[in-house]
Amino acid sequence: MLKNRSFILASSSPRRRELLTRVGLDFEVIEPGVRESVREGEAPLDFAKRMAREKALSVSGSVPRGRIVVGSDTIVSVSGEILGKPSDVEDAFSMLQKLSGKTHEVITGFCVARSPGEILHLGATSTEVRIKSLDSEGMRRYIKTGEPMDKAGAYAIQGAGSCLVEWIRGSYTGVVGLPLSELVSVLSDIGIVES
Repeated sequence: MLKNRSFILASSSPRRRELLTRVGLDFEVIEPGVRESVREGEAPLDFAKRMAREKALSVSGSVPRGRIVVGSDTIVSVSGEILGKPSDVEDAFSMLQKLSGKTHEVITGFCVARSPGEILHLGATSTEVRIKSLDSEGMRRYIKTGEPMDKAGAYAIQGAGSCLVEWIRGSYTGVVGLPLSELVSVLSDIGIVES
């Protein structure tokens, strides 16, 4: 169990909360007021880092001076195309078709800021994920579980979607939504975490 001073997680993701809770970190949650939209020509890595930064800064501007805020954003990229959260069942099906039998990249940007707006760290992890070949019936069955509907790329590696994954190369927790090893190292460097 890690010992730490409390910080703020700028996120609405239950998966990020669960990851931090599992390792025993003390934090509070404030949902950021950020609209997630890709700019024309924006590369996947740049988008993930920008969103993490915007989330951290949107919260750090409204909390007491000196508080540490962590923002994060996870995206799925296949052949350079960014796949966000599906808008409906057909969008989820289309995303799973694009991932079927292919290796894609999951990028999680994360930003550590000190209120009222000082960026202490901005980084990202990139993980390769291989999805097995899927048939239409299997994709429809998975979509009916409801799990894909609020997940980037329309699958959850920590849930039933783990059955779709052949292998990963990189940060498992980054694919879930927050690269813990990298984040804890940064928080340790700035004196928030003692391991």
